[in-house]
Amino acid sequence: MVKKSTPAKSIPTPPEKPVGKISEAPKKEKAGSQFDLEIQKLDREIVRLISKRVDATAKHWMTLPVPHKAMFEGNPEDSLAALINESALDSAMTTTVRSVFREILSGARGLVKMKRVAYLGPAYSYTHLAAIEKFGTQVDLVPVSTIASVFEEVNRGSVDYGIVPVENSTDGRIVDTLDMFTRLPLKICAEVQLSINHNLLARCPRSEVVEIYSKPQALSQCRDWLSRNMPQARLIEVTSTSTAAQLARDKHGAAAVASRQAAVMYELQVLAEGIQDNKHNVTRFAVIGDEIGKPSERDKTAILLQIAHKPGALADALNIFKNNKINLTWIESFPLKGPEAGYLFFVDFEGHIAEPRPKKALSELEKTAVRLEVLGSYPRSEPVE
Repeated sequence: MVKKSTPAKSIPTPPEKPVGKISEAPKKEKAGSQFDLEIQKLDREIVRLISKRVDATAKHWMTLPVPHKAMFEGNPEDSLAALINESALDSAMTTTVRSVFREILSGARGLVKMKRVAYLGPAYSYTHLAAIEKFGTQVDLVPVSTIASVFEEVNRGSVDYGIVPVENSTDGRIVDTLDMFTRLPLKICAEVQLSINHNLLARCPRSEVVEIYSKPQALSQCRDWLSRNMPQARLIEVTSTSTAAQLARDKHGAAAVASRQAAVMYELQVLAEGIQDNKHNVTRFAVIGDEIGKPSERDKTAILLQIAHKPGALADALNIFKNNKINLTWIESFPLKGPEAGYLFFVDFEGHIAEPRPKKALSELEKTAVRLEVLGSYPRSEPVE
């Protein structure tokens, strides 16, 4: 019997690729290469322009009679902020661009003269963040432990400037700062208004927190949230939010009320964010030095005023501003120390002392004042995140 052979199965021939057709992978690779080239081109242009901008700014300042003073006159950050706002960028991009320009100005200032700036530390306290906002990172930022020490460092010439908190939109005046203005002959050269966002930071779960550390003002600004959400925790005052963050890092069961930057610096978890009771919480910081800048057309003037302790004396003093059509932006009373009865008043008003109306008002005020000192004329600022 003859066995029939089984025909072999044919192996299908794969279809030929159409000539000229490119597979998906090379397409992506080519597109990626195009993006890389475009980014490299942009990077080279950015580096060239930043270098050119820093160099031109530094050279401009160096041509002026007193370069180190010229670097801050007219508040160049404000004119840049106006330019950025005109560009109608979204909030994230606005923050990014502002940060870039801040470092450009900081780098140019470093070429003219490296600045030393004292601030209430440690690092990543809110005063430190305000110092970075004003001066950038290309300066020598010197942390000190008290507001009084900031004033003393500037007064003895160990640093060029200092930065201290003046008032908070929730808690009002900062007493230590106002007290030092009565003691030392320093001037307000500029201001920084910083939106303050408090956060609860710790290394342990929220349920294990038994102590919460922060400076008195920060605890006060979060008192309602803390009483509702952390009633079991004891509130403990320390000298700064950064000190609080250090304690939260080193002590189990401890938490801090501080900034997100402090959380990164001290390796803490954010247990709750934005815990301040006032969501529009702003602290105003004063840059202190020994000079008064030139008018910028958007200025404020701060004065220290003591008047006779008798009926109607304050009303008479305020009428001088009213009659000269000068708008007051801030007034705080401060009791005199010692046996003498009466008050010192800290007053801010719109305008520069070199302008006619403020000059006339101060001249009239001087005739009746027991004590009158101009603390500074400086550009007005807007709150920043």
